[in-house]
Amino acid sequence: MAYDRYIAICKPLHYEIIMNRRACIQMLACAWAAGVMYSAMHTGNTFSLPFCHSNTINQFFCEVPQLLKLSCSDTYRRELAALVFSLCLVLGCFVFTVVSYVQIFTAVWRIPSEQGHQKAFSTCIPHLIVVSLLLSTGSISYLKPVSDSSSPLDLLAAVLYSVVPPLMNPVIYSMRNREIQAALRKLLYKTLHLE
Repeated sequence: MAYDRYIAICKPLHYEIIMNRRACIQMLACAWAAGVMYSAMHTGNTFSLPFCHSNTINQFFCEVPQLLKLSCSDTYRRELAALVFSLCLVLGCFVFTVVSYVQIFTAVWRIPSEQGHQKAFSTCIPHLIVVSLLLSTGSISYLKPVSDSSSPLDLLAAVLYSVVPPLMNPVIYSMRNREIQAALRKLLYKTLHLE
């Protein structure tokens, strides 16, 4: 999304040439390959561990940090390898997104009209909100040390990074639609006047 927005705003006349079918397939393949490598690493590590503790996890999902707590072997090296790989993946995505948006905002500030600023920002801000929410809650959940007892904050972080961003995507992106804005105003007007 960041690269797509960068091309659309910074190089609009070249958009069709740069963001062609081949480029989209390459980006999709890279995202899938990173996801498959990441999940294969965690799956391989998990299935090679001996488990001897209770099989009860105090979490909504079968998270890797929670599974590592159940192992009766030393998991330090596995945790370190997973952490390093995760950090490389997350930092790579984060740096790519930041660099794209720095270039976008630099180009937007050069646009002379206020309407041009608003249009450019309205396409970028929703994506930044969703990415920030996903990265911050995911980082909190995965980068904190694993404790023996799960806290309510662990459960809240798991819900925030796994449920809220996909839930917010259609809401945030559809709020740019005038018909949905009008329907929302109408609903709010009715709700406020009924009370």
